[in-house]
Amino acid sequence: AMHEGHIVSAQELTVLLQSLFSQNSRNLVLFLQDRLSVDDFTYLTESYGNKNPFQNQVNKLFINLLQEILQSSPSSLVLPAVDCEATRYLLSFLQESGDWKLKNVTNLNVSQLEVNASEGNLLVVQLQPLVGGLKEISTLEAIAENDKIIGRVTMALQKRGIYFSVIYTAVSPSRISRRTDVVAELRRQLMATEEEDDLSYPPLNMTTGNYTCILFYASNFSLKANSSVFIDLTNATFVTQNVDISDSECSDSNTTLSLKYTNPVNGISSLEIRFLMTNKFYEGSARQWFTLDSVEIIQDGEKFAKFNVSDISAPAEYSFHCQLVGTSNLYPARLVPANNEAKNWDIFISRLQIQGFNIENNQFSYASDCTGFFTPGIWMGLVTSVILLWILTYGIHMIMQLTTNSRFDDPKGPALSVPQTE
Repeated sequence: AMHEGHIVSAQELTVLLQSLFSQNSRNLVLFLQDRLSVDDFTYLTESYGNKNPFQNQVNKLFINLLQEILQSSPSSLVLPAVDCEATRYLLSFLQESGDWKLKNVTNLNVSQLEVNASEGNLLVVQLQPLVGGLKEISTLEAIAENDKIIGRVTMALQKRGIYFSVIYTAVSPSRISRRTDVVAELRRQLMATEEEDDLSYPPLNMTTGNYTCILFYASNFSLKANSSVFIDLTNATFVTQNVDISDSECSDSNTTLSLKYTNPVNGISSLEIRFLMTNKFYEGSARQWFTLDSVEIIQDGEKFAKFNVSDISAPAEYSFHCQLVGTSNLYPARLVPANNEAKNWDIFISRLQIQGFNIENNQFSYASDCTGFFTPGIWMGLVTSVILLWILTYGIHMIMQLTTNSRFDDPKGPALSVPQTE
């Protein structure tokens, strides 16, 4: 029993999870999402009615439990939460807590997944990210799709008679509740820890000799082929690093990051993704700039897709950072299809940070962000201020043009006559 609003620490979480390790069935399924909060369950189920995105049995049981707790609460209720530090290292903690056989489930069809029930199995399912902040319906569709993935995996294991436990969590919260009485003192702390929360795992580094020439990081790195096959490469690239980067090349003027994956999903035997970067001197700024010129995808050594890149550049001494990069028109940095094969692919990269030149101490340099200083909101405020200032100036000018009469009627004398010229 915990009081409302309690934040479960990493130590308390390990105690709560001990019951999973003592059960006879030592099969554990970890559904990992980029962002998730209890509010996602309560808000989406109440707001969308028949479009409830939670349909599988696991989430329905959790929602029913939440509704019972909320209805029985005599006043407003704040449920306990888990500290971000605890969930960040949850996967590594689970691997160290038992003799688990780690399996990364990246495809939606798990019928061919080999699970030995006599051994301890840890199945890690990377769910697709929530596209929060762009369109609310996108978040609804993403959660609904993740709910279907959870349903497929759990039903497939149940049909095969495999007993298992489920953990559904995320790396960071999707909603942060802010009380007005503490927001002033917490704002600076939240901004200070934001950068620490971003890097939940180390970046991928390419070394030549004794120095690092490429650094690459993303909180989510996923593709979708033919609008149907979802491929999540985040775990294979950064956590387990089950990726071949031996074909990457580095020089002072050109750098290529080559990522090769073997059997990322059913139906694709090999997948290679290349990031081509150049370092040039520009006379206009009188300095060196590095640019990400193109991204290439090679499927099964035959199908070649090329994307031209817009708005990804930085001074050669800096790294580049962008919150959202992909093929969607809504993203600040876009990957534009350059051939017909590229139109069959959708790319989503969140919190991208990349550097291909002038890396020191194996760490990212200062990041040049894709979001410019003059955002649409700033432009709207400036234009509105200019219009209001013009109206004020015009009004003051008209008031200053008003004059009083210099002559007045005398009731005892003749009528005052004012020529029209005056």
